[in-house]
Amino acid sequence: MWYKLRLNLNKLTPAQIIVSYYFIAVTIATILLSLPFAHKPGAKWTFLDAIFTAVSAVSVTGLTVVSTVDTFSTTGIFLLMFVLQFGGIGIMTLGTFFWLIVGKKIGLKERQLIMTDQNQTSLAGLVNLLKQILLLIIIIELIGALVLGIYFLGYYTTWQEAFLQGLFASVSATTNAGFDITGQSLIPFKNDYFVQFVTIVLLTLGAIGFPVLIETKNFLMNKQRNKHHFSLYTKITTLTFFSLLLFGTVIIFVFEYNRFFNGMVWHESFFYALFQSATTRNGGLSTMNVAEFSSPTLLVMCALMFIGASPSSVGGGIRTTTFALNILFLFHFAKGNKAIKIFKREIHEQDIIKSLVVTMMAIFICFLSVIILTFTESHSIVEIVFEVASAFGTTGLSLGITSELTSIGKCVIIVLMFIGRVGILSFLFMIGGKEKTTKYHYPKERVIIG
Repeated sequence: MWYKLRLNLNKLTPAQIIVSYYFIAVTIATILLSLPFAHKPGAKWTFLDAIFTAVSAVSVTGLTVVSTVDTFSTTGIFLLMFVLQFGGIGIMTLGTFFWLIVGKKIGLKERQLIMTDQNQTSLAGLVNLLKQILLLIIIIELIGALVLGIYFLGYYTTWQEAFLQGLFASVSATTNAGFDITGQSLIPFKNDYFVQFVTIVLLTLGAIGFPVLIETKNFLMNKQRNKHHFSLYTKITTLTFFSLLLFGTVIIFVFEYNRFFNGMVWHESFFYALFQSATTRNGGLSTMNVAEFSSPTLLVMCALMFIGASPSSVGGGIRTTTFALNILFLFHFAKGNKAIKIFKREIHEQDIIKSLVVTMMAIFICFLSVIILTFTESHSIVEIVFEVASAFGTTGLSLGITSELTSIGKCVIIVLMFIGRVGILSFLFMIGGKEKTTKYHYPKERVIIG
């Protein structure tokens, strides 16, 4: 039996195995979160709710059809945090850590899986990369939990509750999961800029990309910093990430200046705009009911959630580098340039093709999902588009319709969250199988375009 299973696994591509691992992770998460002692007495919990919550946790989305604080016991909350770690850090990162503990040799097949899961282009240094990722995330989460736990002593009556809230908030923010155990996301801290600032920092560290964190760490530890060279990936990712953060903040502030922000002092409006812009990078937490925003603002937030976080991070969406390469391609094509140059480097043509494929496929999947939901749901088109963008971007923000979705609607959102987590390329390669070498070519002929 084990021989046949191993033989079948060897026939699969790395992308197909990775997707299979995430299916297994969802199954295990469904079982763990459905254990009787994980729930509070009398909590309503159906099989579809279990699958939805499991997929949302593994994909670190945060969309829920049940109230987390009213459904899960303390044990259930710790189980949920365990699942969030798997989803946020990645199956292969924790899997590799387990392999190293039991003394398993990390061979070529395992390295190919790691390379696929982390969107890497080389087999070199992958195990060391995962060790650094795991160490960095744990350190970030522990520091966040300690800072927030101590600070929450002023909010909660017991130190146990304060540190539980701090630990969960830190894990949820760092993994960009969007889950909360306050029952109101971060609305209780809408005027507490310290909690918001710490949360924004944790959201950013989780979404900006693991390679960026590692390169930054190496830069800070390097005594000869003037000789340190940042990769093109880090430069493009960092520039795009913070440009989108700034763009979102300005747009939300301007669009809501005479609407939701009317009558507020400038710093209150600014932090509302900043936090809501930061959370569209896959955070899912909010300091207000986003349904109070106007339709133009909500549509801008949809676009930001669709773009999502950076590659090799805890987030989903088409990713920041994909968006950046699309913009660069349009700009250089309009200028008549065949090669795309930035930061004294030239972008590989294969990466441009991949970025366009990812974007087109993502638009198609989201558009199809919107069409299906307009048939099955009775909500407005803005609410549906927002829900679809949030699910695909594994963000977790909602206009309050998640729990009201029909069974078909919930299944559509489940699929979107899963695709958003594994990534468009892994999803396509799972369907397409192994890369084929063309043995012959037909004569080429030009086609009229535009």
